[in-house]
Amino acid sequence: MQIKEAFSKRRVRLMFVLTLINIGFAIFCTILSHQFGFIWLRDYNALNTLAYVFAAYLALKEILNWSRVIYLLTSNIGLAVIASYVGREGSVEFVYMFNIGLPFILFSFRREKYLVFIFTLLPLLFWTILYLTDFDLFTVRKLDKISASEYIYPISIASTIFLVIFQLIYFCLLNMRYFSNIRKKRVEALEASEAKSQFLSTMSHEIRTPLNAIIGLSHILADNEPRKDQLENINALSYSGKILLNLLNNVLDFSKMQSTNIELDPIPTDLSLAVKQIKKIHEASCLRKGIEMKLDVDDDIPIVMLDIVRYNQIVNNLVSNAIKFTDKGKVTLKIKKYFAYDDNVEILTQVTDTGIGIEEDKQQTIWEAFSQASNTTSRIYGGTGLGLPIVKSIVETMDSEIKVESEIGEGSTFYFILDLKVVPEQELEKKTKKRKNNLEGIKVLLVEDNLINVMVGQQILEKAKLIVDVANDGMSAVEKIKEKDYDVVLMDIQMPVMDGYTATKEIRKFNKELPILALSASVFMEVKDKISASGMNGFIFKPFNPEDLLDQIHRVTKNT
Repeated sequence: MQIKEAFSKRRVRLMFVLTLINIGFAIFCTILSHQFGFIWLRDYNALNTLAYVFAAYLALKEILNWSRVIYLLTSNIGLAVIASYVGREGSVEFVYMFNIGLPFILFSFRREKYLVFIFTLLPLLFWTILYLTDFDLFTVRKLDKISASEYIYPISIASTIFLVIFQLIYFCLLNMRYFSNIRKKRVEALEASEAKSQFLSTMSHEIRTPLNAIIGLSHILADNEPRKDQLENINALSYSGKILLNLLNNVLDFSKMQSTNIELDPIPTDLSLAVKQIKKIHEASCLRKGIEMKLDVDDDIPIVMLDIVRYNQIVNNLVSNAIKFTDKGKVTLKIKKYFAYDDNVEILTQVTDTGIGIEEDKQQTIWEAFSQASNTTSRIYGGTGLGLPIVKSIVETMDSEIKVESEIGEGSTFYFILDLKVVPEQELEKKTKKRKNNLEGIKVLLVEDNLINVMVGQQILEKAKLIVDVANDGMSAVEKIKEKDYDVVLMDIQMPVMDGYTATKEIRKFNKELPILALSASVFMEVKDKISASGMNGFIFKPFNPEDLLDQIHRVTKNT
């Protein structure tokens, strides 16, 4: 059964057809030898016929290894024997031109390279020996020169031409089929990639839309002067939404890792403030398992340039993993100033747990996508096996290397060191200081089909004293813009009746100046390209930060 699976149907059919051709040729040589009185040659050709029949039988049974070897040995030795009896004048040896090319279509050059070389050299060897021995390799008794010249020579040349032309045509057809398959596979790969992108884009939209409401409402609640205890819960709610967004980004990042590099967006960051919510958000999971969560952050870490979103993604993945695999003891997140020089500082980030540990021979495989330390680990603890590969990719993008030290039953420590540029504290203040945009009286058309997002968006915009009108689909938006004047349009992408792309194209037919900003829940490059191609002036990703939304509106309306 294994032999049958090892060879293509094309190669099996070709082998069978070649053996049938040689059976016919061997029978013809047997008859011809009998006519010229070469009894030994007649008997030898009859034996060759049986060898070819056996090779054909093996080909039918798909036992191609033996079939090809028997066929090629019989063919090459048989030609040498016939050429010896016919002599130089018959030119039978020219048929070796066909035999030289045969190994390239009978064997796989990738898997059976040594057989290709052996059976390509074999006919060349026989051809050379025939000339060196003056065709006396197997016999000194020859066919008379006149018969050889008048009868055998034309048959030999015609057979050689026919076989070589057949071989060339076969090679051409094989190449055509091969490149046709390549084109077909390429089209299939592109279609599969497009389908995957469409699926991920749709899922991204469906998940980010309610996330936008969660994060947006937490902003609104935080701005309504809550009590201190309420503010802590609101911040935890906001951070939980961002954690959920982080999980979604893990899936999207894995897709990006397969085709493009991860892009970093470093900003001035106070690490001690940036990670203060991590303990609070993970503390509930620790309490449920009866373990302790410790946060150990140096107080003297300066303000640094860091992509805090990606950094938090790394830390959250590592902490979540540590909690998942720890049933007693504690999980410790340590962030320390490791070394400072010139305008740079090296920051050590370390996550330690007292969990089940990782076997030494598994400490490399955990970085592979969809892999875990063992099947038992996956069955008991769950998980996708994407967290650590993504962590590794992001850390390496940050020009560092993540390492692990672990002992079975004792726990694990994951750590990495980042070399970061130190920036003045004023840079952080400049970045975090809320920009006071004077947007009072700006007329906005909010085009959104999700009623909760309409409520969130409307509250954010009206609090900034903008005048908000709402359309629930692209067609309604087009009609409203024809009837009223607006300063800016916030256009959702995926909507019923008419999507945002089509609506924008329709608007651009009669109004080319009106600023239109896309509200997109997809982060894929194809979506960004479509946004630009449809005539929009920019985009805001869901879930959005209210300040970013207002800044974008300020930018496109040029309000001072």
